[in-house]
Amino acid sequence: MPVVLDPDAAAVYKAFQEAGRPAYETLTAPEARAYYAQARFATNPEAPELARVEELAVPAPHGTIPARLYVPRQPRQHDGLSPALVFFHGGGWVIGDLDSHDVVCRQLAVEGALIVISVDYRLAPEHKFPAATEDAIAATKWIAANASELGIDAARLAIGGDSAGGNLAAVVALAARDAGGPAIAGQLLIYPATDFAMTHGSHSEPETSVLLTHSVIRWFRDHYLNGTTDIHDWRASPARATNFVGLPTAYVLTAGADPLRDEGNEYAERLKQAGVPVTSKHYPGQFHGFFTMGKLLQQANVAVGEIGAWLKGLG
Repeated sequence: MPVVLDPDAAAVYKAFQEAGRPAYETLTAPEARAYYAQARFATNPEAPELARVEELAVPAPHGTIPARLYVPRQPRQHDGLSPALVFFHGGGWVIGDLDSHDVVCRQLAVEGALIVISVDYRLAPEHKFPAATEDAIAATKWIAANASELGIDAARLAIGGDSAGGNLAAVVALAARDAGGPAIAGQLLIYPATDFAMTHGSHSEPETSVLLTHSVIRWFRDHYLNGTTDIHDWRASPARATNFVGLPTAYVLTAGADPLRDEGNEYAERLKQAGVPVTSKHYPGQFHGFFTMGKLLQQANVAVGEIGAWLKGLG
């Protein structure tokens, strides 16, 4: 599929190339995390002011899962409780943390007029699959069980994330349905990774190897998975699930210059075929990762606003 970057996306891509940053696959995981953490200062927009931001420690079998709660100044409320979005950050299951996605979580809280809880799941290769999945499921269960204490209406609890976080959100939606709860009001899948087979056409097109290159995806995969057998496990590749009936309404965002484009579009289509209400949004001139770059890319701020409107529409 021919891909032409929007002028601002092309300029950002050119700046990253000229900066001479080392490719993640040439670094150790801790080194890659440090580079990723530093990049946010150049790309993240101004952080909106909120009523409250609070650090949380979610109990888990291995100890605790760090999380961060965001309360906007004007949350929607019913009987003193607000809808909420449980958010899982991107970063290939290897990089990223609460700080890397702090600004976008603040934006979503404001635009959606709801509480956002960002979950800092365990990262690979120190903690391989299914550690991240287990943390995402455990955190969502705990948030639902303690919703009223957190100021959350458990009947209006959505999940979401970008890239690896979109993968985790899709997995949590499947797991919650199969376990009979907790109830999920909606799933926000921002250029999600859905199939580790990586056989879709966008995984081999030269035009999609932008920032999230074909080689760095393999580096992420090899750090996260224990071996090739994990590819077929729906908890790693939610597209490998056999039944999509009864899943929560979804918002699926894809980008043109993204190796994950085709699997994201196909996942949205399979949800629709199963009778799941789906809102699909495609940004043909943007690359993978643009969503958090609102300081440089206006389409990122447009996307946040449109997602906020969708979140409001959940009730």
